[in-house]
Amino acid sequence: MRRILFFLTFICLLLTSCKEQYKISGSSSVQMLEGKTLYLKVFDEGKMQTVDSATIAHGRFTMDGPMDSVTMACIFMDETCVVPVVLETGTVVVKLNEEHQYPSGTPLNDSLNVFIHEKSELESMMEELSRRESRMIMDGMEHDSILKILNAEADNINAETDRLITSFISRNYDNVLGAGVFMILTNNFPYPILNTQIETVLGMGTPYFLDNPYVKEYVKIATENMEKLREQEQQ
Repeated sequence: MRRILFFLTFICLLLTSCKEQYKISGSSSVQMLEGKTLYLKVFDEGKMQTVDSATIAHGRFTMDGPMDSVTMACIFMDETCVVPVVLETGTVVVKLNEEHQYPSGTPLNDSLNVFIHEKSELESMMEELSRRESRMIMDGMEHDSILKILNAEADNINAETDRLITSFISRNYDNVLGAGVFMILTNNFPYPILNTQIETVLGMGTPYFLDNPYVKEYVKIATENMEKLREQEQQ
């Protein structure tokens, strides 16, 4: 009997030790974040669910725990997503500073890191347009001419941003980054809609991507919303 109990205990320990683990090693150079609590959340059962938390102390924070599979997650402070991360085997390094917040250290997080940096560069270019407008006004340019130039540049930047997002999602249809970045994209909308970019992403989507719980729920609600809008336009 003792041998059986020992054997069962050994099996349980073995199974526990074989379960995959995630580990997040974070640092922050933002003084105002000292002492703040961060929450690690994943999308489950139709909403973001907290699976872990940590307090920033002396500019450092750590999170770790078991995971059943590779999962897209987001580190929140209060109700704001500070930085998206992928929970996968290995140590995820998260750095928070005034200008950038990004993950790295594992294959999918490194890929996400590159995407975040490229998108941030485009956002910086868009912000620069307002500063250029002030300088152009000071140089005495006519306002109509300024708007024509800057609006054209803004359109180009927006088009490049759309291409970056669509391309990144399509390259990652068959891993968690595809649906994860789709979630980030659509969370910028006031409510679920189907625009040209979303329809392009969905039209090229693989079964793995389209079967993602968030994607399926979004498509369902967005389709209903678009139908309501069409009915209102016909009235």
